[in-house]
Amino acid sequence: MLSTRMFKTNPSRTWLTILGMGVGTGAVVALVGLGFGLQGIILERIVFGETLLSLNVANPPSRVVVLDQPTIDAFAASEYVKDVSPMVSFPTLVTFEGLTGNAFLQGLKPSYFLYTGGKTQEGELFTEETAAEDRNAVIVSAAMLKLFGIDDPKQVVGKYIGFRVFVPIEGTANTTEITLEKQYKIKGVTEDEGSLTAMMTLEEFSSLFQIPYYERLQIRVIESEALTPMQDDIIAKGFTVSALSKTVEQANKIFQGIQAVLAVFGGIALTVSAIGMFNTMTVTLLERTAEIGIMRTIGASAQDIVILFIAEAVIVGFLGGVVGILIGVGLGWFLNGTLSVAASRFGGEAVALFRYPMWFLIFIMSFSAIVGFLTGLFPARRAAKINPLDAIRYK
Repeated sequence: MLSTRMFKTNPSRTWLTILGMGVGTGAVVALVGLGFGLQGIILERIVFGETLLSLNVANPPSRVVVLDQPTIDAFAASEYVKDVSPMVSFPTLVTFEGLTGNAFLQGLKPSYFLYTGGKTQEGELFTEETAAEDRNAVIVSAAMLKLFGIDDPKQVVGKYIGFRVFVPIEGTANTTEITLEKQYKIKGVTEDEGSLTAMMTLEEFSSLFQIPYYERLQIRVIESEALTPMQDDIIAKGFTVSALSKTVEQANKIFQGIQAVLAVFGGIALTVSAIGMFNTMTVTLLERTAEIGIMRTIGASAQDIVILFIAEAVIVGFLGGVVGILIGVGLGWFLNGTLSVAASRFGGEAVALFRYPMWFLIFIMSFSAIVGFLTGLFPARRAAKINPLDAIRYK
């Protein structure tokens, strides 16, 4: 009970000290929470369950080897592989509502979207369940809409599009132009704003054209431990390969650095608060010198005095951490709510810019208590060394 009497004797100073500690801790919580939020936003856009177990295989620039059907069958037979999803791409002229532009026509399986993390702005992707009707449909990229001066993807879903395809002649660098008589219904618009592409099912594509080789290949391995040996096998065969899991690892390292920098800035505010708390404990020591002398003369040991002062400092530090969490989390929730309202008004997507993992909040409370302990350690030792008779005479 003695360790909490400062709330009765000097409540204003005690709560101001806690508030000062809370402001410093709140700065750490808010800034690191911003780092976690940015990390989550970025990774959510590139990470899906299957993508981390997928390898993206492409033909080498020299074309010494190519992804033809025998090569794909060989990959599929590997003990490390669960599934193989190829993609073929031919140059094409796209005609939509009387306008024509250059793009690429791709043929792929529904699983290709799953392994690459593909998403739509509007409409739907191909699925195994709708394979029959998907043969009459295509999916276009967001970049394709810009080609035709369209901003709203809702304007194109359900409409029809035509193609004149330039098919490579095997063994030469020449192509032959094939005009597709059938018009294809636009089923969806992907989020890809970097490439002019229209995608049809691989089944429909292969029924229209001879495929000398594929452009890319998504290999889904059986487990994460199979990524490295399979990657080595692909490289040994002369193909280029990349794994999204490596990209995620690099992104996590970058964000860890960002969080560390933000934590340093917050730590500066916390250090200032800790200095203020140290001054408060030192003043408290001077004010209670006579009280310490009385406690020593009636039987309190030097260790009891140390425990008393450290307990007070730990309580103040811990409460400062709690107040800091309330300040930091409250600020984050307010800004998240404000951004969500603004995004909904302007037709954007709501995002959580500030995020606070529970383990991080527990760490902050524990760390604040430790800061309180360290801040109170010197005044506590100094109080324990005071001579009882000198302390009683102190005014």
